[in-house]
Amino acid sequence: MKTHYFSSKDLSDFKRDGFIVVRRMVDSAGMKELSESIDALVAKGPTFGLEMFYYEDSLLEKGKRVLSRVEKFSGSAGALLEIVKDPRMTGRAAELLGGEAALFKEKINFKLPGGGGFEPHQDIQPGWDEYAPYFLSVLVTVDKSTIQNGCLELAAGHHTRGMLGEKWKPLTPENLTGVSFEYYPMEPGDVAFFDCFVPHQSKPNLTDHPRRNIYLTYNRALDGDWREKYFADKRKSYPPDNEREPGKKYVFKV
Repeated sequence: MKTHYFSSKDLSDFKRDGFIVVRRMVDSAGMKELSESIDALVAKGPTFGLEMFYYEDSLLEKGKRVLSRVEKFSGSAGALLEIVKDPRMTGRAAELLGGEAALFKEKINFKLPGGGGFEPHQDIQPGWDEYAPYFLSVLVTVDKSTIQNGCLELAAGHHTRGMLGEKWKPLTPENLTGVSFEYYPMEPGDVAFFDCFVPHQSKPNLTDHPRRNIYLTYNRALDGDWREKYFADKRKSYPPDNEREPGKKYVFKV
């Protein structure tokens, strides 16, 4: 018998708001394994052609660079690989997508002390529609996420309007007329599922504690398996720090 993870009300709420938060979806033991797997990945450091490590200037210590995110991590062993394939994850994604889910991309956003925030945007804006027409983003909370350390902020109900702004550019105040963002503090193990057209943003982390989140993005399997092509394209246009040409400037657009 097929497992159903969401109730009809859950699905109705998702259709109305564009997102749904599942509290304590991953238990404390599972989160401990995930946190340790992330620590091991960071300790190993970047390897040319494998995981993609990106850094940013600290907002707290001038001249210091801090780890911003690691993309394409599911080649790692242990809990980081398991969470991507966990049926509790893929099953829920499939229910919200309306069909079998295919992994499009995966990353860890670190937002370490001094890490920057994210301007208002919709996930579809950075040209994802060149691969498939629709995506579901999944945020797995690793560290306690608070208003003070830059938790996720979501705007309900605007996903039905399609793309509000331009590709490759953050949403402008004009694009956001009538849009109201709400803070979503989360505990480790809380998981948020949201439509690729949902406007969202977050503030910098100016506290002394990290705010790590795992992001998994799925498309409908019937629209194809695009993960390898996506990362190959990104590695070419916006390579990780250790694979960049000296003196060449790279710009992260959204």
